[in-house]
Amino acid sequence: MKWVAILLWLFFATSAGAERVKDIARFQGVRGNALIGYGLVVGLPGTGDDNLIYTLQAMRSITTALGQRTPPVIAQLKNSAAVMITAELPPFAKPGQRIDVAVSALGRAKSLRGGTLLMTELKGPDGETYALAQGSLTVGGFGAEGADGSRIVVNTPTSGRIPGGAHVERAVPMPFHASQADGRPQPLMLDLLSPSFSMAADVAETINRFAGRPVARALDATTVAIDPPADPGDRVRLAASIENLEVGPGSPPARVIINARTGTVVIGGDVRLLPAAVAHGNLTVSVTETFQVSQPAPFANRRAQTVVTPQSDVAAEEQVARMSVLAPGPRLQDLVDAINRLGAAPGDLVAILEALREAGALRAELLVI
Repeated sequence: MKWVAILLWLFFATSAGAERVKDIARFQGVRGNALIGYGLVVGLPGTGDDNLIYTLQAMRSITTALGQRTPPVIAQLKNSAAVMITAELPPFAKPGQRIDVAVSALGRAKSLRGGTLLMTELKGPDGETYALAQGSLTVGGFGAEGADGSRIVVNTPTSGRIPGGAHVERAVPMPFHASQADGRPQPLMLDLLSPSFSMAADVAETINRFAGRPVARALDATTVAIDPPADPGDRVRLAASIENLEVGPGSPPARVIINARTGTVVIGGDVRLLPAAVAHGNLTVSVTETFQVSQPAPFANRRAQTVVTPQSDVAAEEQVARMSVLAPGPRLQDLVDAINRLGAAPGDLVAILEALREAGALRAELLVI
């Protein structure tokens, strides 16, 4: 009967617009880790670095480790390139698993197409080696160059990827199965992607209804603490069930987002408009340049010269600005219709919204990105 009650509650709790917990929150500590390395790509068809000192040092280091000696001076070395390798170590990655790596040229290489990355250590911020990368690159871009120096480049030929090109050598400890000093498992911490007190309270209440007892509590606007079972397997099953729970969508903050570079304006659904009167007009300024030739008079000084004198005519025309009354709008459509009646361009719309906000008629937060 208990499971029947839970299934019935899940059925009736599902509503239009509900969001899964996994889409709005993440378990604390379950995250990827950035890795980076410096290596050498060889086998390039003359599109590599040209005597780059970093490339020469890397080649000497690799050949010395393999028991070979290189000449002190290497001329016109264009079949290899110094590269930087980046990758992300996914959470719970175990030794032996494969991860993708991205390879980017460090010097003046023209293309990495056809190259092979030699074995490279990928290290974390602590300086420890967590993966080893090696393999042939897949490059989406290409370039062509003519004898006269003309060149065409499509996409980016100086960067590529190696799918599954790195083997994990060391695992990163995750706090998912960590225990407290007294031996009890640590609570599972669920972090919301967007801080909200109301959403944190709703998530905790949803988890408590699912469990049938108070096991979750909202610590702040971001974190929800959950008491886990002692068995690790039960802990995984509980986390999987929590991720698939659905929570009613909360009300986002009233915001108006303005992109100053492109003139894009995005208005949230909860933005409200109080009664206001707006007068908006355009001022057109035109500048006309004419050039006149001034010649010296007859019998003038021999040093006199013919000169060109510019003459500027500046005219300003201001359109008649009529005042429009913006009625209070409880819905986003009302606000959009009121602004459209003004006939404002995107650049003018930013000024109108800023003026409405200063006048207290626009109940929203203005964010300029």
